Amino acid sequence: MKVAIIGAGAAGCFAAANISGDDISVTVFEKHGKALQKVKVSGGGRCNVTHACFDVPELVTRYPRGKQLLRKSLYHFTPQDTINWFEERGVKIKEEADGRMFPDTNDSQTIIDCIWQQMMRNKVDVVYHKSVERIERIGETFRIHFADKSTYEADKILIATGGFPKPEQYKWLQELGHTILPPVPSLFTFNMPKHPITELMGVVAENARVKIQGTKITESGPLLITHWGMSGPAILRTSAWAARELAERNYHFNIQINWLFDVTDADLKDQLQQLRVDQGKQLVQNKNPFGLPRRLWEYILLQCDVKTEVRWGELPAAAQNKLIEHLLRDTYEVKGKTTFKEEFVTCGGIALSEIDPQTMQSRKVPGLYFAGEIMDVDGITGGFNFQNAWSSAFIAAKSIES
Repeated sequence: MKVAIIGAGAAGCFAAANISGDDISVTVFEKHGKALQKVKVSGGGRCNVTHACFDVPELVTRYPRGKQLLRKSLYHFTPQDTINWFEERGVKIKEEADGRMFPDTNDSQTIIDCIWQQMMRNKVDVVYHKSVERIERIGETFRIHFADKSTYEADKILIATGGFPKPEQYKWLQELGHTILPPVPSLFTFNMPKHPITELMGVVAENARVKIQGTKITESGPLLITHWGMSGPAILRTSAWAARELAERNYHFNIQINWLFDVTDADLKDQLQQLRVDQGKQLVQNKNPFGLPRRLWEYILLQCDVKTEVRWGELPAAAQNKLIEHLLRDTYEVKGKTTFKEEFVTCGGIALSEIDPQTMQSRKVPGLYFAGEIMDVDGITGGFNFQNAWSSAFIAAKSIES
């Protein structure tokens, strides 16, 4: 049996690493000149393999899109199965404080080498610079037509190309009868051109809550101020949940930030009253009671017109009210986005109603399978997109083998 895998990314290569059998030949076709490129750069070159969320119902809540498929696929191949798969091949996986999981070596090359060695043990062929133009069904088999005018005939095909940013790039899949949910970016940073907060570039608020005004969408976590606006997990997660909505707004919207995570007005008023009593003689600028970075604290005080010589005991009521507003509901206008290149993810792709979650086989075209981000599945940052790639690829591989 001849199996063709389109795409040498995480899903395509992991599937190839899990298909074996004397009567099966597997060829991976890659459009570019290298394999596993996203694995290489993910997690700052460390590769965020998966997440230490082992309860599937809880795990599914980390995916803005794809829950109906994931409720089944993640039970078939869980984060624990991912860890076991790599550890059985000599790669130890460690958990960090926030639940993200990395190879012990802190080097994505370790993950690449592990998958690649297993592919080579399975005698997988990899052919580069092969861009698919169309797939033709011929009886029970397929003929793949490439851009270089060559063809390849296969009994089964796994599509693992990742997401495409432009609708027209899905044309060859639509021609097979599949429905495409229009692609829009997910996981991106927020642009705030010439906003004074960008002067604080490099500052990280460790636990901020971000809300998109006019929606119920809110996320929290570390927030990084950059020279173009804002980034970090809190922003990236927010962008994932709001991917379609923000595309419809042409990336022009307002966000509200609670710099103190979940502190309420009543809590903060009590804290400030206590500060007046306990730290009345301390300069407000010098005594930052909330654990915020110094430069961010000074910036917020400036926005509230709190003079550098003001002490906690002398803080005027109007300035205190402004301070409460800025700490709990700081509002920023966002004009545009910047791709978070390492984690670039597309919302959209093959409609999940057309894929059998038990096998990853197309319900429209027998013998055609899907894995990874080509499907309308995407997760927030933290190893969730890789987990979907591993799970769907493993299920497809075992189904193709049988």
